[in-house]
Amino acid sequence: MTTTIGIAKTANLEPWGKHVRVEFEDGIAWVMLNRPEKKNAINVELAKEMCDVIDALEVDDRCGVLVLTGAGDSFSAGMDLQGYFQATDDLLDIERMRAYRTNGMWQWRRLLYYPKPTIAMINGWCFGGAFTPVIACDLAIAAKEATFGLSEINWGIIPAGVVSKAVSEVMNRRDALYYVMTGDTFSGAKAASMGLVNEAVPLARLRERTRELARKLLEKNPTALRTAKVAFKLSSEMSWEQAADYLAAKSDQMQFVDPERGRAKGMQQFLDDKSYRPGLRAYRRNGNKADKAK
Repeated sequence: MTTTIGIAKTANLEPWGKHVRVEFEDGIAWVMLNRPEKKNAINVELAKEMCDVIDALEVDDRCGVLVLTGAGDSFSAGMDLQGYFQATDDLLDIERMRAYRTNGMWQWRRLLYYPKPTIAMINGWCFGGAFTPVIACDLAIAAKEATFGLSEINWGIIPAGVVSKAVSEVMNRRDALYYVMTGDTFSGAKAASMGLVNEAVPLARLRERTRELARKLLEKNPTALRTAKVAFKLSSEMSWEQAADYLAAKSDQMQFVDPERGRAKGMQQFLDDKSYRPGLRAYRRNGNKADKAK
């Protein structure tokens, strides 16, 4: 079942929906940047809406996995030159910094460590500032036909915000510098070969493949999934000794806070019941769709 939300209300939240659209489908929240006439270029208003949407979905039971994509034939053309840069040029410095901070809040500060799994689904043009939320999402699937580009050099600036930092996290140095310095475009298939996205599929199959991946994530223990992805991201910045200590602590903490008691349940099903193999699938969670189907 799919429900399209144009305007949604939650406690202490103003209505949103002018520049962002959300569809709920069996635990998946499809969050769409919704300025197709501007190739979903990011203006100040869209950034504010995205902050509200992300905050609302964090505590919305209809969202088990967040999929970020674009309405129409583009993911996003990046930052809106008029609606973001020009609109903030004449502001007082503190006001301009507030606008920049708002955009950074949804693009990476919140998405990077979001408590629910996130997937970027790149359906078309993806340029400049749009790279940041793609990379901040946990996983990314692109259409082979999608077009990517770091075109900032072509109009006399650099990939700023945190675009250069984000690109350096997932692409190797030579590939990243090539596209930063030339401004050349590349396809979704090339993006996959360079590690910018996990995989590229034909556009006609993009939503289906993304749905398959989201459903696989929905089968997992949400506490374990949240802890695993955050632990990976934070431990990658630590020394080996720091990571060993941190990961041991997080493992113990997760067992304490996990309402499913997944570790005990999984071990019982594997060792005692002989009912599943952890190398092949997730343990059976009480009340999930897989259980009901058995």
